[in-house]
Amino acid sequence: MPQPIIGKREQRIIRSYCQCQLSMTPWEFYQKWEVTQETIAEICGRSPSQVRRWFAQTHQPTANDMRHLALLNFLLEHNEEIPDPLRSWLCLTN
Repeated sequence: MPQPIIGKREQRIIRSYCQCQLSMTPWEFYQKWEVTQETIAEICGRSPSQVRRWFAQTHQPTANDMRHLALLNFLLEHNEEIPDPLRSWLCLTN
């Protein structure tokens, strides 16, 4: 199957995505959504003990961890606005 050609539009999208500083700290997510530290661990693909270290401030989450939290925050806030085909593609249907 041939790959689509990456044109100027796609290059702008890639550049914008790479430069995006989308971020939400575990503390912000925890306060906003009142989830458990275990849930935050699941969202970020980390162990509960790793997340406990974040909250104990002995370790810091990575930019990737905070991007996961920011993206999920967006999905939770805008869940009703997301069209069904996109919801399905994002695995938001059960």
